[in-house]
Amino acid sequence: MKKLINSNIAVIYIALCIILWSLIPTFVKITHSELDHHLYLFYSSIISFLSIFFVALYEKSFYQILQYSKKIIIVLFFLGFLDFLYYLLLYFGYKKANGLEVLVIQYMWPIFIVFLSLLILKEAFTIRKFFSIVFGFFGVVLVITKGDFSTLDFSQIDVLFIVMIGTISFALFSVLSKKVKVNATNAVMLYFFSAIIYSFISVFNYSSFSFPTSYIDWFSILVNGIFLNGISYLFWVKGLKAFDASKVAPFIFITPILAAFFLILFFDEPVLAIYFVGLFFVILSGLINSFKLKKRAIKK
Repeated sequence: MKKLINSNIAVIYIALCIILWSLIPTFVKITHSELDHHLYLFYSSIISFLSIFFVALYEKSFYQILQYSKKIIIVLFFLGFLDFLYYLLLYFGYKKANGLEVLVIQYMWPIFIVFLSLLILKEAFTIRKFFSIVFGFFGVVLVITKGDFSTLDFSQIDVLFIVMIGTISFALFSVLSKKVKVNATNAVMLYFFSAIIYSFISVFNYSSFSFPTSYIDWFSILVNGIFLNGISYLFWVKGLKAFDASKVAPFIFITPILAAFFLILFFDEPVLAIYFVGLFFVILSGLINSFKLKKRAIKK
């Protein structure tokens, strides 16, 4: 009974994470920050760390960190680096290459989660998981390209390869997070603490320090730091604890579909039939991934 309750809560965590991540395009369109991505990531990481820090204080789990071994701390800082690398290379890609192509590469990370889960977590590979990933990714590509595949020529393959490295790093972050047997809130808090250090180095070497001056910058940093890139990670890591990573991954394909409908809702963007075709494939992906075929006993 307790396991069932925990699973139900984990489903809620994953659902909340998907909703928050799907709001990112709408949020970016509403509040376009003038900060470069190095500074934005630095300030956002600070706010994310503080938000999870207060959650840890509320849960009274913060002081457990003092009992962690050096090995655990090093592992958590390494995972924090993987997450930081994902965003740094993703932002680089959006600056240098075609946004649609970068978005397609970005949403390959659920696919990499499945393959890395086979290698690292020794999760079982099934035809069901394979087709779930194929249909889910195809649905996402349909929505991103609006059915016009000519918008993708992948001419800047060198930049897209760099983005793919970031995509793999986030998949690796997600898979390895399952192997870390510490309090999830403390783990996420240390991920963001390490991200502050890495972002500081990034700003020092590739940008220059300046203080946000506009209200829109502060609003963007606060909402992104607390919810879109803060609490959402706590939901993601806690949700992963309850299920196989390869089982959860295909549901992430819902994110861009939901994002498209949020843009339609808030900005009156045109409703295209191809969105519903993409939605069909994503729903099909989820159904294939969720239901196991029951083997019927054959009476001889």
